Amino acid sequence: MTPPKTIFRALFLAAALLAAAFTAQAEPGTVDVKQGASLQSQGTSLIDVREPDEYAQGHAPGSTLIPLGQLEQRLHELSASKDKPIALICRSGNRSGMAQKILEKAGFTKTVNVAGGMNAWAKAGLPMVMGITSK
Repeated sequence: MTPPKTIFRALFLAAALLAAAFTAQAEPGTVDVKQGASLQSQGTSLIDVREPDEYAQGHAPGSTLIPLGQLEQRLHELSASKDKPIALICRSGNRSGMAQKILEKAGFTKTVNVAGGMNAWAKAGLPMVMGITSK
């Protein structure tokens, strides 16, 4: 007969593994930084929604800076891309997630949020540019 402590430990371990498996799955509409870089290399627009000072400290080459606070007023700049892929990035993935909702509400149909943002981009060793120049 199996002791109750052993059964409890086995159940606890199984629950922990299931929780980790569900947590590891990306939310719909999100990509990791390597997928984001790959999409950009295939022609997807990469919109950085951080503030200019953050952008100047390091951004993805070829990205376009449109701070989240200006996004709704600058939607006309993206209107030609309503049915084209757009990837959104920020520092950690939170603001770009908000930007994704704004774009989807405005009728953009192919948006993705780059999970982990520029923090993950830098950690992955992907190329970065310093300064404020924007595409």
